Amino acid sequence: MRVLLVEDDAALAESIARALRAESFAVDVADNGEDGGHLGSTEAYDVAVLDLGLPRRDGLSVLAEWRSGGRTLPVLILTARDAWSDKVLGFKAGADDYLVKPFRVEELVMRLRALVRRAAGHAASVIQCGPLSFEAQTGQFQLDGMPLKLTAFEWRVLSCLMLRKEAVVERLDLLERVYEGDADVDSNSLEVIIGRLRRKIGASLIETVRGLGYRLTAGPA
Repeated sequence: MRVLLVEDDAALAESIARALRAESFAVDVADNGEDGGHLGSTEAYDVAVLDLGLPRRDGLSVLAEWRSGGRTLPVLILTARDAWSDKVLGFKAGADDYLVKPFRVEELVMRLRALVRRAAGHAASVIQCGPLSFEAQTGQFQLDGMPLKLTAFEWRVLSCLMLRKEAVVERLDLLERVYEGDADVDSNSLEVIIGRLRRKIGASLIETVRGLGYRLTAGPA
């Protein structure tokens, strides 16, 4: 899962990014509204965390432009503005959630996971695909009821496939959600990750769809 964090407080942004990466999220950070708006309009993200009081451009105008341009990614506003009127303006501009500073980073992580899960069309927090289960609120995978140990990159790929189980996920789509924007990506890295996942969960669960991408499938009934 890939997160866009638009926050001008450098220390806070670093703290949030570090916490999200510890939970296996890929994180791109912008410290002003102009750069954040551009990234949100042109890059693929699963969710965005958006401050309101940003330099160069206010967060509300950034959000309004995303929505008017057809961008549907879930957006959580993270701000010190706690007045009811500010919350109303945020939701009217197209926010999906609103969290007031100061906050617990654990709550932020849980809210982001819930937004991504609901955006993918899953009402229940536990997603099942054959012997594989994913507790979306905690980020934990289990195989046949046993915890599955994954690297950060493996988790990003498998969570993306799991949220869209039985559907083909294009290779480029996976790459965009696994790596951060400034990452130096080897051309075969995704195939290496897929190979490791197949060894961990069983080769039959991840199907290669030639010329398109990959599909996580429970197989024949």
